Amino acid sequence: MTATLRGASVAHARRALAERFRAAGIESPELDARILTGHALGLDHAGLASAASQQISDLTAAQIERFAVRRVAGEPVARILGEKEFWSLPLTVTHAVLVPRPETETVVELALDLLDRDGARARALRIADLATGSGAILLALLSELPNAHGLGTDIDAEALAVARANAQRLGFAGRATFLAGDYGAPLGGWFDLIVSNPPYVASSDIATLAPEVRDHDPRHALDGGADGLGAYRAIAADTPRLLKQSGYLVIEIGAAQERAVGDLFARAGLAITAARPDLSGITRAMAAKLR
Repeated sequence: MTATLRGASVAHARRALAERFRAAGIESPELDARILTGHALGLDHAGLASAASQQISDLTAAQIERFAVRRVAGEPVARILGEKEFWSLPLTVTHAVLVPRPETETVVELALDLLDRDGARARALRIADLATGSGAILLALLSELPNAHGLGTDIDAEALAVARANAQRLGFAGRATFLAGDYGAPLGGWFDLIVSNPPYVASSDIATLAPEVRDHDPRHALDGGADGLGAYRAIAADTPRLLKQSGYLVIEIGAAQERAVGDLFARAGLAITAARPDLSGITRAMAAKLR
């Protein structure tokens, strides 16, 4: 494709990329082509439109070709860019972390709604984010809660480095601490809010996931064990010693896991208080309190 793009206009390069993606069966060919062409040129959407008739350089043509090869091979756009927006925050993503997904914002929405019932967002709060990955959920909450402080945990040192870098980049380093450990194991004291998007895919189902997920997200961030509930057992065991009596646990769950997770939490002394669907109507976030 590089040869065909030499001397091409920005608009032609974008159309050619979209056609290639469409032929490869990519779900959003025009959007992906716009984002990747813009990234190669350092232009946003408006900049692409105003530069539509300009000729691209050979160097840019080669860059677009490299992006095209990676995308056609199934690599997500966010991994090609090394960045994903979550809760309107630009987050760095690497091979060590999940790409934050829009449905995970449901966890943030539900947590904020519950906190709003109990007082002003400006009050001091202590938050724990278990299996924090890129830090997406914790940093989104800190962006809305100006006097909150958060602790994020993860078993992967590289993921923790990504989370720390994101906190620094967004100006939250003074209110976010990241610790190595499994779920709540490295934590002590009481928290007003515990959140988590843990691995919840049954081990045998990982092979059926979309290639963008299966081949590029870290397996340990996907694999929830034989029944997909291993992480919830660990979280349920940790919560009673970490959650304030007035506090909330808010977690993301997989499709059709609401009853199983609810039963598991009930056996651990937790009561489900709220649930929220994602934009597809699937229950995606659940909240619990100590009984």
